[in-house]
Amino acid sequence: MLLLFFVIQSQFKSAPPTADSIQPIPFNDPFLEQEETTEYVEDIAIFVEVKGAVQKPGVYELSQGDRVLKAIELAGGYLTMSDSKGINHAQKIEDEMVIYVPEEGEAIEETKDVATSNGTSSNLVNINKADVSLLTTLPGIGQAKAEAIIAYREDTAVFKEKRDLMKVTGIGQKTFEKLESLIDVK
Repeated sequence: MLLLFFVIQSQFKSAPPTADSIQPIPFNDPFLEQEETTEYVEDIAIFVEVKGAVQKPGVYELSQGDRVLKAIELAGGYLTMSDSKGINHAQKIEDEMVIYVPEEGEAIEETKDVATSNGTSSNLVNINKADVSLLTTLPGIGQAKAEAIIAYREDTAVFKEKRDLMKVTGIGQKTFEKLESLIDVK
């Protein structure tokens, strides 16, 4: 019997294990939490003044990305004598923007500052407030130069005069001459 036991034991020890006989066991622990990625979005407060033919004219706090329509709703909506035809209700608001709602029959010249794209009464691009998409509409300004303008503005200071734009890397005299009549620093 002992001899038989040793013979059987030696055969099991001499046979090497094969890859087919070894199976990995998956590790699923329901108690371990899966890693979640949380992205924090900073909610930047924007202040807008609503004037003219609205129920409650005043300064209102909104969030970045809100539209002119929301600002007018916060002001209580239009008065019955208001003329809202010239207002772009879908336009995104910007900090320090003034939204003026004229009364019916009010002269057109007085409503030029109604919710313009850069918060001023002209079509000039305000390089102190414009975002990348607005800056890239300027001739000679691509994505990289627009980002450089914003980086300069955030790191150094606001542009005090138009010529300060030439302090941004990649913007020289020729580029500035193309842009001078299209930009503003207010």
